[in-house]
Amino acid sequence: MKALWLENNQISLRDIQQPDKPNEALIKIRKAGICSTDLELVKGYYPYTGVLGHEFVGEVVSATDASWIGQRVVGEINAVCGKCEACMNGRSTHCENRTVLGITNREGVFAEYATLPLENLYRVPDSVSDEMAVFTEPLAAALEIQQQIQIKPTDRVLLVGAGRLGQLIAQTLALTGCDLHVLARHSYQQDLLSARGIRFITEAKIQPRKWDVVVEATGSPDGFNLARKAVRPRGTLVMKSTYAGNININLSSIVVDEITVVGSRCGPFAPALRLLERREVDPTVLISAQYKLKDILKGFEHAAQAGVLKVQIEM
Repeated sequence: MKALWLENNQISLRDIQQPDKPNEALIKIRKAGICSTDLELVKGYYPYTGVLGHEFVGEVVSATDASWIGQRVVGEINAVCGKCEACMNGRSTHCENRTVLGITNREGVFAEYATLPLENLYRVPDSVSDEMAVFTEPLAAALEIQQQIQIKPTDRVLLVGAGRLGQLIAQTLALTGCDLHVLARHSYQQDLLSARGIRFITEAKIQPRKWDVVVEATGSPDGFNLARKAVRPRGTLVMKSTYAGNININLSSIVVDEITVVGSRCGPFAPALRLLERREVDPTVLISAQYKLKDILKGFEHAAQAGVLKVQIEM
């Protein structure tokens, strides 16, 4: 089968053997999305060799439970052992033996076929299009913030970053009724927010030490520094970014101001699918382009350009 292969920071479209894992469902991939993590992996953010990609919608073509065959599905990216201390204590996304789709020891979805355990899969409602369903994984990541902390309608919330993930975070935070402002530097980002009735703010108007909750979603040290300055004493700083390399942090100021720092990554799929089914969010406004698998290298070039939000690949 055809697949996008990453090795030594180089990507290529090549023929590889169709996956066949005992006790895992074989999924024919319909669409997949290029995200910032994929782009960072190509740059060397994390040592990985294999098929890239973790955002997808597909159709089950083989499974130990025949009721899944023919079902349109999305899937959680962490495949876990269910037996380690983390799994046994309800922290399965931190399984000590986990593999991660297209990221750690598990081939990804920029391919004609992929496999996942049945327990990772979720059926996609008929009313949710393929284009929407591909966003389930990043939408779930956006919702993880509300799994970790309570966002109250009285909270002043600042979101720093209005890119691929930031736009989804903005849409989900807006549903809480909080006093939300989003730092959006570019007109196309501001237009997307305005169309949803979400207020954007310029850096010059961000009051330091005044925000109850600050979410950092830029992936840049400058974004972190701005977020840190904005959060009030005893406020909460939510980190949605992964950074290549190291950044300098004044830990003394975090201690003195008693800041709660929350790392946040993978999130709940079922609520994400419900939001899509009810049309409470609309991620399709983020689609910048779509490419066929045979043109995926062009798709990656496009996705890496400034101002591009989501590029989808059709298999």
